[in-house]
Amino acid sequence: MTLILSNDDVEKLLTMPDCIEALETAYLDLAEGRGVSRQRSDCITPTTWHEDAVYGLKSMDGVVPALGVSAIRINSDIITNPLVGNSRRRVKVPAAPNERYVGLVLLFSTHNGEPLAIFPDGVLQHIRVGATNGLGVKYMARENACSIGILGSGWQAETQLTAACSVRDITSIRCFSPKQENREAFATRMSEMLGIEVRPVAQPEDAIAGADIVMCASNSIDPIFFQQWIEPGMHLSSIKKPEIEPSAIRAADKIAVHTHDTDPVLIVAKDAKFKETSKQAGWNTARQLDFKSYPTLPDMIAGRFIGRDSDDQVTCFLNNLGLGYQFAAAGSVIYKRACEQGVGHQLPTDWFTETVHP
Repeated sequence: MTLILSNDDVEKLLTMPDCIEALETAYLDLAEGRGVSRQRSDCITPTTWHEDAVYGLKSMDGVVPALGVSAIRINSDIITNPLVGNSRRRVKVPAAPNERYVGLVLLFSTHNGEPLAIFPDGVLQHIRVGATNGLGVKYMARENACSIGILGSGWQAETQLTAACSVRDITSIRCFSPKQENREAFATRMSEMLGIEVRPVAQPEDAIAGADIVMCASNSIDPIFFQQWIEPGMHLSSIKKPEIEPSAIRAADKIAVHTHDTDPVLIVAKDAKFKETSKQAGWNTARQLDFKSYPTLPDMIAGRFIGRDSDDQVTCFLNNLGLGYQFAAAGSVIYKRACEQGVGHQLPTDWFTETVHP
């Protein structure tokens, strides 16, 4: 039988510490070449939904032989790039029927190839990005780091804080977001969730000044953190390459990236109005930096690179590109627990397999 799960199921089955542990263990195999991950691929075309939007078909996959699973994550998106304040954003539109997004994870067995589970990617997407940056904090932030300044108040910001609080004893958090109502609502919600006061502030500098850990968690395709804000001992963290300006990255004493795949395989159709390929925006940001020369998160976990040598060093972790490998590693935990707890709906595996040689 093939298990069908919902986002609600995934949220109940996978905690942030679970995901951090699963990725940390699986990354050891990735560092040793026993696990494999394919570079993300995006196909961009025009769409009839709106003249200023584009259609994106995104896929990424990976295999964790030690866990006996592989996964592919697929997104079918309507994407816009509106200008909000001084920065351009990447905004997905819930354009599918009933105002919904389309993202799926397919989990397979490496023992016999069968489809084990199918579930939406939304909740796991949030958790795995947070867990990745949480590992960056674990290996690069000061051991006594206790304060966070976060830029962003959306769905990614929530799991960034949850992950950081899972690996450090955090006592103080300040949040900046351009819209006052958004940052205030986020601060109220996260204060209750974390049991730590999250204070909304009116300027980004107010969030960052004196913070041990600075977390960028926005949908901006332009820089939102700048070199002049750096202070000794800070750990800088971003969920995508454009958020920290290149000069700030270069100013760090220690720099690590998630993966050496700096960009997705990006295929853009003629006439697609895709602003993320414009000069110095989105994926073209920080072209002057040699990302392949930086150590990766798996390198740090495997002990090949030490993320911090002293408390006064400035460290920087760039979650520059996601990996399908993450969905396999975390998906194995979700599937195992779903089977143990009887969660989800079972469908005949024959519905997803065939007798005809493909």
